[in-house]
Amino acid sequence: MYPLALRLAGRRVLVVGGGAVATRRMPALLAAGAVVDLVAPELTPALRAHADAGRLRWIPRRFQPDDVDGAWLVQTAVDDPAAAAQVSVAAQERRVFCVRADDRTAATAWTPAVTRQGPVTVAVLGGTPRRAVAVRDAITDLLERKGAAAGGPRSTGDRVGAAGVAGRVALVGAGPGDPELITVRGRRLLAEADVVVVDRLIPGLLLDELRPEVELVDASKIPYGPARAQEEINRILVDRALAGAWVVRLKGGDPYVFGRGGEELLACAAAGVPVTVVPGVSSAIAGPAAAGIPVTHRGVAHEFTVLSGHLAPDDAASLVDWPALARLRGTLVILMGLRNLAAIAAVLQAHGRPPGTPAAVIQEATTGEQRVVRSTLAAVAVDTAAAAIRPPALVVVGDVVEVSDALRETLARGR
Repeated sequence: MYPLALRLAGRRVLVVGGGAVATRRMPALLAAGAVVDLVAPELTPALRAHADAGRLRWIPRRFQPDDVDGAWLVQTAVDDPAAAAQVSVAAQERRVFCVRADDRTAATAWTPAVTRQGPVTVAVLGGTPRRAVAVRDAITDLLERKGAAAGGPRSTGDRVGAAGVAGRVALVGAGPGDPELITVRGRRLLAEADVVVVDRLIPGLLLDELRPEVELVDASKIPYGPARAQEEINRILVDRALAGAWVVRLKGGDPYVFGRGGEELLACAAAGVPVTVVPGVSSAIAGPAAAGIPVTHRGVAHEFTVLSGHLAPDDAASLVDWPALARLRGTLVILMGLRNLAAIAAVLQAHGRPPGTPAAVIQEATTGEQRVVRSTLAAVAVDTAAAAIRPPALVVVGDVVEVSDALRETLARGR
């Protein structure tokens, strides 16, 4: 193999297939700035979210040979050998390199095992995929200076199943969006996992580093309502662990901050499955920080309150005491409140929060798609709609938003 790094920014890349493999490969392509066309009759929810946000162009049909025209690179992410061969032949006829997920020996290009540490990317090729991943993980350990204190990768003897002790489950907080904001322990457990159960808010680049044989379960694809879907997630965690697998439930932010991690832990405990909880950086704090907004600041705010806005203030099922919140002088951080923002702003003003209170809305905090709208409590709903802000987004209400002007300039200089 001839090792090579590709500059894909602004260049067309064709991806064929809309399943789990494409879901794992897509974040790295988008992070590289590729102009991605994705050909597939159907998409996973994660890929659909990329398409809806305009990060890629979805062509909802089966592959045609002329799809390759104008592409600099082709990624074939289908498990049908005949379909993959058709893509490979079309790419070869047009002298375009083609990566094949189904059969790397038939491909003209390989994707390496990758680890990213700040501006440094380490790519490992050669031997079997398992060996490349093992070398990659060893390098990651060195770069993270974990040493023996953090423990090394588990041996094959550590894994047992129904014939012995069951596997385990780790509830891991993936952080607010930037893949580098996962904890060192969380990243290590992810590298050791046999099964990874994800939701739509996890940093996509983390999936690009999974071993090829890892089973990836997209929790957002489970076809039930919220309650039934959670029951199915619980069942998957328990069943895989009882079969001897090491399972990571990778959750956006922190597992316990509106993440239903407690329900998953209780389900595992009831089945006798050992559970490890790895806290994550919550967007409730990291999101404002990334926008230059401190949730507390000396002389401005001595308290901050985090709440969910997924239910409207007048919803009988809401547990939020909105009149009490309106009387507070500190910072309010509202997660999942974009849809009900107008009603939330109105009820806070109705119970005494001044209309001129500074407010900000932060979309996709800590990622390359981060956008910030700064406004007042009275105008924030209108200003957010005018800016076409989309979920996931959080709302900050309080005088700390004004403090952010000087901090934002400092952050800009630091970049």
